[in-house]
Amino acid sequence: MNIDLLKRLCETPGVAGREERVRDLIESEAKSLFDEIRTDAMGSLVCTRKGKGKNPEKIMLACHMDEIGFIVSHVTDKGFLHVQPLGGFDPRNLFSRRVLVVTDKGDHRGVMNPEGKPIHIQAAEDRKKVPEPGDFIIDTGHGASAKDIFRVGDTVVMDEPFIEMGDKLVSKALDNRVACWLGLEAVRRLVAKGRSHDCELTVAFTVQEEVGLRGARTVAFQVKPDIGIGVDTTLCCDTPGVPEKDRTTVSGAGFGLHIKDGSFIADTRLVAEFETLAKQKDIPFQRTVLASGGQDGAALQQAASGARAIGIVVGTRYIHTVTEMVDRTDLKAARDILTAFIAAH
Repeated sequence: MNIDLLKRLCETPGVAGREERVRDLIESEAKSLFDEIRTDAMGSLVCTRKGKGKNPEKIMLACHMDEIGFIVSHVTDKGFLHVQPLGGFDPRNLFSRRVLVVTDKGDHRGVMNPEGKPIHIQAAEDRKKVPEPGDFIIDTGHGASAKDIFRVGDTVVMDEPFIEMGDKLVSKALDNRVACWLGLEAVRRLVAKGRSHDCELTVAFTVQEEVGLRGARTVAFQVKPDIGIGVDTTLCCDTPGVPEKDRTTVSGAGFGLHIKDGSFIADTRLVAEFETLAKQKDIPFQRTVLASGGQDGAALQQAASGARAIGIVVGTRYIHTVTEMVDRTDLKAARDILTAFIAAH
């Protein structure tokens, strides 16, 4: 598997609204795989492979490019950056983090910590308080000169490397650079095997999913797919301290056939078709249901006159942290089922 590509995707910064560097990387990889590539008004990269005949079935994969992060909301006279979150964070995971502040003139390293006293001078009551994401500040070490370097609207991502650990891959931004990887590698595998398809295939690398499925919604209105596939990560809570009924997926048990979450319910015919195809091809899978949350499949389902929709997902431990973890088996299974489904249409 092309793990180097996944590493480069994860380590490239791109929060909601500032996905252009990720988009450029994806476009460079996609040029040889698609017939048409364009960037829409919101910034989503829309890649299309033409189908056969006059009215081919339209299939669309939505793979969002944005990662969770922050936007600078204020720079103090002493050079501390105040930020607002872009996406959902558990503030308990934000203490003492190294970050990258992304500006138009370059990237700068910084550290993130909450406002307030260190442990040595805290009162007992202080230690019980959990700050909100907006209570954290960033220190870049530039002091008062920071006001000449940073400005409101600059963005911030976590600064952690991609690593391989046994059968697992660990990084920030696996949600959802996993899907970007899958959108490219499923088609690359199709091309390498010389397999054709009758459908008109659109792989949309969408923007601003983490703040409301925004990019997928606009692309879906442009494409008007017959079948929409939201490609994403999902929870994998097969870890200590989580009841078995809440685990969602098991790491290494195969791709997730995503049936329901807080934003959509999958088309039953598509669920059956993917399940049958996975069994025929001996591709491991597991059914997944989430009580809340959402993904781009919902935007595809509800756009224009609607589409049949489903989610193809990869279970991810420690999601929305810098230690997101996926299993190689699950990643390969997701790639293989997407390739097989496209080839069957």
